[in-house]
Amino acid sequence: MSVSPGSAVADPPSGGSVPAGQPPRRPFWTRRRRDQLAGFAFITPQLLGSAVFVLLPIALVFRYSLYEWNVLAGDFTYTGGDNYTQLLDDANLPEVLKSTALFSVGLVVLNLSLALLLAVLLNQRLRGMTVFRTLFFSPVVVSLVAWTIVWGFLLQNNGGINGLLHTVGIDGPNWLRGEGTAMLSVIVVQVFKNVGLNMVLFLAALQGVPKELYEAARVDGAGAWVRFRSITLPLISPTILLTSVITIVGSLQVFAQIAVLTQGGPKLSTTVLVYYLYQQAFQFHHFGYGATLSILLLLIVLALTVLQWQMRKRWVFYES
Repeated sequence: MSVSPGSAVADPPSGGSVPAGQPPRRPFWTRRRRDQLAGFAFITPQLLGSAVFVLLPIALVFRYSLYEWNVLAGDFTYTGGDNYTQLLDDANLPEVLKSTALFSVGLVVLNLSLALLLAVLLNQRLRGMTVFRTLFFSPVVVSLVAWTIVWGFLLQNNGGINGLLHTVGIDGPNWLRGEGTAMLSVIVVQVFKNVGLNMVLFLAALQGVPKELYEAARVDGAGAWVRFRSITLPLISPTILLTSVITIVGSLQVFAQIAVLTQGGPKLSTTVLVYYLYQQAFQFHHFGYGATLSILLLLIVLALTVLQWQMRKRWVFYES
């Protein structure tokens, strides 16, 4: 059989010939499908972990919120929406939410402000900056419980803080037992514990800002504050978004500091939502109501995260 120049003849697939008038069948395992299979194989462990350790517990919490579970008596009684009715009628809940909001706002403002200030100061090319960076970051890797216990001794009525104040003639308050100082003390302890993490993130963002922009601004006569406001803040705004989301979510999940330092007191001044649901579930054995409070916490975290994500287009660089 002769073949004219320029024409092509498709080789039939192995195992048989292609009938006349029909295009050749493509193999099932194409390169695209092999790549898709490899991708699914890589993400399957993460998906399974999320399903088992995140989605399943959330579903169980929703289920438990419809029951009253007395572990000691072995009773598991369906109550419908009674726990949600109790949530609306809980006289302590407004004070708990107020304490939660106060702790979150104070922690976020102080943490982000101090972390950004430290990052700007430690971004200078001076001798010994590596030592200071290590010192400010070191509390992040310290055990949370050990850190909190040490600060508990320092903040006692006869502790180290009041001892230092006494040397200069000042009688310090009972930091952890005063209604006006207990929340402030817990916030300060938590800020000093985690400020180093945000400081490192801000420091990495600052080092990524092009130096040419600062030089051009100096040539135009811009001062330090104008350069910081017009160049630094816009260019590190994605990192500010990241740190704000992490810090807000972390502030709503605080537990160990409250449990070790104040146990929620005095009264309800430091009883945040996580500690309150712990009390309801594991101290008073109201597991159904504790699950309902967990759902409330989940909704608050979800709402704040979505709100920040939606507002990013107004102030985050690259998002406008």
